[in-house]
Amino acid sequence: MPSFDVVSEIDKVELKNAVDNATRELTTRFDFRGVLATIEQQELSVTLTSESDFQVRQIQDIFNNHCAKRNISLAGCDIPDEPTHSGKTFSLTINFKQGIDQPLAKKITQLIKASKIKVQSSIQGDKVRVTGKKRDDLQEAIALLRQSDIEQPLQYENFRD
Repeated sequence: MPSFDVVSEIDKVELKNAVDNATRELTTRFDFRGVLATIEQQELSVTLTSESDFQVRQIQDIFNNHCAKRNISLAGCDIPDEPTHSGKTFSLTINFKQGIDQPLAKKITQLIKASKIKVQSSIQGDKVRVTGKKRDDLQEAIALLRQSDIEQPLQYENFRD
């Protein structure tokens, strides 16, 4: 029986490349000469640090552009509204979400069931498996999920007959 898995993963290599490229651009920018400004990554968390709130926002724009070039979606990550001020520096920590949490998995299964497509969906840990008799039905389910208003980036893998 044909099936595929709906997952939400961040490519760690591409994230590291985006951080490295943004850091490289930061060191060459004229408006950041002689200013303490860093971009640091720890696992799926990226911290932007600078001396002022305005500069942190500029670093965030640089980082967002490099993420877009690397096809990393910022839709499913936690970005605070205001940078944290501590001592002389302002910092902004961006946390990327990995995996599909339980409420989102339930929303995906309800969306598929409500569409009346002849497929079944089941929650398996941090992914959702969709199975059906026809390959066309599975492709229709993928199209439905792509058009939905789910705020987290989704990938479709293990499409097998």
